[in-house]
Amino acid sequence: MRSKKLKFGIGIGIILAVVAWEAVSGFEQSKTYYVTVNELTHGQASRHHVRVGGTVAADSIVRSGGVLKFRLAQDAQTIPVTYVGTDTLPDTFKEGAQAIVDGDYAAGEFRAEKIQAKCASKYEAAPGGKGPAGKGPVAAIGVAR
Repeated sequence: MRSKKLKFGIGIGIILAVVAWEAVSGFEQSKTYYVTVNELTHGQASRHHVRVGGTVAADSIVRSGGVLKFRLAQDAQTIPVTYVGTDTLPDTFKEGAQAIVDGDYAAGEFRAEKIQAKCASKYEAAPGGKGPAGKGPVAAIGVAR
């Protein structure tokens, strides 16, 4: 009877160890760090697979077939980005928008696998914080009478 309990305990221990090892290794493989364009161009990003955030440079978006090329900028630094993907680009992806690209950086060019974009001004309150008819932003959302 004692031998069966010992074998059962060892089996459970092995299963728990394998599950824990899989969880930790999967987490380590899926991590990507967020860096800025300046950090990437100055060699502060030690990884090749990174997530980079910046602003889509003006007059830099070029679509050619299924390839999208643009420049991601921060201050005076820019990097060329090439995206060849099947995902639909966000509606907010345009010149001047904040974008985060996820992919590989090598030889001075970024090959993006994913693109996320936002336009911060689209979701901010109007200057002065007043909506239509001089009402506050929350009141402006109310039901029309």
